[in-house]
Amino acid sequence: MNFLDKLERKYGRYAIPNLPAIMIALYAAGYLIMYMMPQLLSYLTLHPGLIMRGQVWRIISWILVPPGRFDLFTIVMLYFYFSVGKTMERTWGDFRFNVYVLSGILFTVIGAFLLYYFGGAYYNSLAFSTYYINMSICLAFAFTYPNIEVLLYFLIPIKMKWIGILYAATLVYSMFSGGLSTRIAIFSALLNFLIYFLSSRDMRRFRPNEIHRRQEFKRNVQKVQPRGGTRHKCAVCGRTENDGAHLEFRYCSKCDGNYEYCQDHLFTHQHIKKK
Repeated sequence: MNFLDKLERKYGRYAIPNLPAIMIALYAAGYLIMYMMPQLLSYLTLHPGLIMRGQVWRIISWILVPPGRFDLFTIVMLYFYFSVGKTMERTWGDFRFNVYVLSGILFTVIGAFLLYYFGGAYYNSLAFSTYYINMSICLAFAFTYPNIEVLLYFLIPIKMKWIGILYAATLVYSMFSGGLSTRIAIFSALLNFLIYFLSSRDMRRFRPNEIHRRQEFKRNVQKVQPRGGTRHKCAVCGRTENDGAHLEFRYCSKCDGNYEYCQDHLFTHQHIKKK
């Protein structure tokens, strides 16, 4: 059992449910403030100097600051972020999704304080918002489900891995073209994704003895497995990995038994319960 599993067993009951909807509601509140009381935004930004002088609400109020103007493109992107966030919340569970988002917020606050005290002349409080945290959620989704197709702007079908690559390229460009505040904001907000990415990789598989063990296992499987045999099969539609390289299969933890489903039925099937 890893550290996160222990935390979930101890504090999982305190997880905030439906966090993606709350994040969108905070965005909506931020845009209302922007257009109805724009002068109030200056009291909400993440400014470590003012926090140390007593304006402690800025530690959390900065998540209300919208990343840009409100238009049709923003509405589409907010809906996309909500859909991706809900999927990741169902995949990880409320607690792990909470940890991912809240760690992004915490790392951003820490990055802001470090930049303010060691490079105050380059500090720009408006560079710190939840925009890059939302991008980190999309990157995690693309990493988890690279071959799932989504409708870009509700019209263009595209696989998530290409959206992930586009996001990564956009972030790299922003890192080089933006100021130091932008670079720290991006790095801090994406630190949770880097931790998730590294923790999801089994580094033991690169050891020579592990490589040899896998090769031996593959040779043994080829001896006993009949020609045309499959390793994965969806319990709903019956598709296997031979039906397309784009298919991904996952076991459902809520079903009683080892039932495997393709990506099209993982979240839509009826859970199997033993009486």
